Amino acid sequence: MNNHSYRLRCTLTFGDIYGQVLAWVGLIFISLATALSLMGASRPLFALVAVGLILVLSLPFLVFAFTTTLLNHIALEPKELSNGNP
Repeated sequence: MNNHSYRLRCTLTFGDIYGQVLAWVGLIFISLATALSLMGASRPLFALVAVGLILVLSLPFLVFAFTTTLLNHIALEPKELSNGNP
C-alpha cells in the first residue's frame, strides 16, 4: 500500500489582504461621515440606520474576499520521504 503524507502550507501575508482591509476601513469612514451629516440634518434615526445598513451589507463581502484569498494561499505539498523512515 502506498501511503502519502502531505504538508499543509499557507503562504498568506499581510500584503495579500492589505488592500481589502484598507477598502473596508475607508467604507467605515464614509459611513461615519454619512452618519454625521445626517445627524447634523436633525435625523439621528436615519443616521443610525445608514451606518448599520452599510456595516451589515459590507461585512459579508469582506468575509468572502478574505476567505477566498486565504483559500487561494493554502497548498497541500507531499512530504519528502527520507531513507526508509515513513
